[in-house]
Amino acid sequence: MDEQFLRTQINHFLSEDIGAGDLTSEAIFSPSQRGKALFIAKDNFIAAGLEKIAPAVFHCQHHAITCMGVVDGTSVKSGDVILTAEGPVLDLLKAERVALNLAQRLCGIATLTTEFVEMVKGLPVSVVDTRKTTPGLRALEKYAVKVGGGRNHRLGLSDGILIKDNHIAACGSITEAVRLVRDQVPHTLKVEVETENLAQVKECLECQVEIIMLDNMSLNMMLQAVKLINGKALVEASGGITLANIRRIAKTGVDLISVGALTHSAPARDISMRLVPG
Repeated sequence: MDEQFLRTQINHFLSEDIGAGDLTSEAIFSPSQRGKALFIAKDNFIAAGLEKIAPAVFHCQHHAITCMGVVDGTSVKSGDVILTAEGPVLDLLKAERVALNLAQRLCGIATLTTEFVEMVKGLPVSVVDTRKTTPGLRALEKYAVKVGGGRNHRLGLSDGILIKDNHIAACGSITEAVRLVRDQVPHTLKVEVETENLAQVKECLECQVEIIMLDNMSLNMMLQAVKLINGKALVEASGGITLANIRRIAKTGVDLISVGALTHSAPARDISMRLVPG
């Protein structure tokens, strides 16, 4: 995690929430009053964002706040104190919501990712994320995926080549789309193509693309596609992946399984902040 990027993002988040000031807290507390904030887990989950990200929120709010959270990747239980922060009460309260929101979101992503990874344990396949992330939070959400044991797909459009259905429709064929891409990008970049049927898989093989995505295919069609590809390209399964079907998909022999739900549908975990005298 780039620290300068993280601080910049957090300052935006704090500015959005605090605005011109915390009218309630500033009416009740003086700047000199100190306290301690405890983050308490209200259910069981995998910690993410508590080691560096939530502490960075408190530090950005006031440089004198001392903060320590559990190591990311730790399995925590309901009732555990997972972060402590000490400093001016006003600043602890101003940072509270942003720190909690990020921690709850990232812990949810890490926990769901771990559940998906556990479902394919023992099989030679990687669970990867997608670009279906919250605007402004992509780097943080993809970090949480890695904490949960998953792998990152491309961070953005500039990170890799992925020819999708709309590219193919606009070009008229996979062959033409691949030709145009290879005419423009360095030879060091791998080309991935999204396919919907076996005819498209065959066309990809003829174009010698390096990665073939099997998008929303049935299990039977995936099996046929993997057999057809026969190690000539990396194979990624995508579309409609759930905890109920991911192991069956993994057993088809694909190398990667991309799961949009890791970031777009992970439920936030329940964390509360309790303020105690400093």
